[in-house]
Amino acid sequence: MFWRSWALWLLGYPEAALSDAEYSLKDAREIGQAGTLMFALANTSVTQIFCGNYATADTQSEELVALADKKATLLWHAIEKMNKGSILALTGKASAAVQTIIAGITEWRQTGGTLLLPWYLSNLAMAYGELGQFDDAWRSIGEAMTAVKTTKETWCEADILRIAGEIAQMAPEPDPVKSQTYFEQALAVAREQGAKSLELRAAMSMARLWRAQGKRDEARDLLAPVYGWFTEGFDTLDLKEAKTLLEELT
Repeated sequence: MFWRSWALWLLGYPEAALSDAEYSLKDAREIGQAGTLMFALANTSVTQIFCGNYATADTQSEELVALADKKATLLWHAIEKMNKGSILALTGKASAAVQTIIAGITEWRQTGGTLLLPWYLSNLAMAYGELGQFDDAWRSIGEAMTAVKTTKETWCEADILRIAGEIAQMAPEPDPVKSQTYFEQALAVAREQGAKSLELRAAMSMARLWRAQGKRDEARDLLAPVYGWFTEGFDTLDLKEAKTLLEELT
């Protein structure tokens, strides 16, 4: 059940994903078993992060670390750190994000865990990019892509490619050709997988690039049909940002 909320979000149903995550967490609380609750908190926190509900994700992360400390379990403590670091990366706290994600990944590898490693590494890369540490950013992107191949977690491949394109734009000498190539790859992968939420993110990144190049019509024509596919979740972060971008392009 916990994985279902991730799948719902990927397929383009963020509202359903959040409802499913909330039900799963409620069910875990009613069961009253610490291991089940830690599992639920870790996974529903990820769903909240996907949907841009960072405050809720942070609250759940804090509850998880308290339980993990109480039960002295390294596995859930590592996941909490990686989730916390991802929240920091996505809310503009890059320096703290780098330290926290690295600490979490180090602990996670000690447990032999690999789940979500490509996604955590891509968030680390983004944080490095925000800090202007581009060698580290590209190294982390490379590690994320290698992890996709070794763990077979291809679900986040499109977002890793999109983040690579964003990092190419952050550089002191931005490379729009490199960015567009990555965004095109991200769109192709997302479409092949039917990952509508990741397709929307990639389309927004490409639309912003084209807008900066004066290609407003092309940007709108790319983004509008992707946004128009969605039937729910319009209060979630990605869809609100897509709507704002489309209004700016009109």
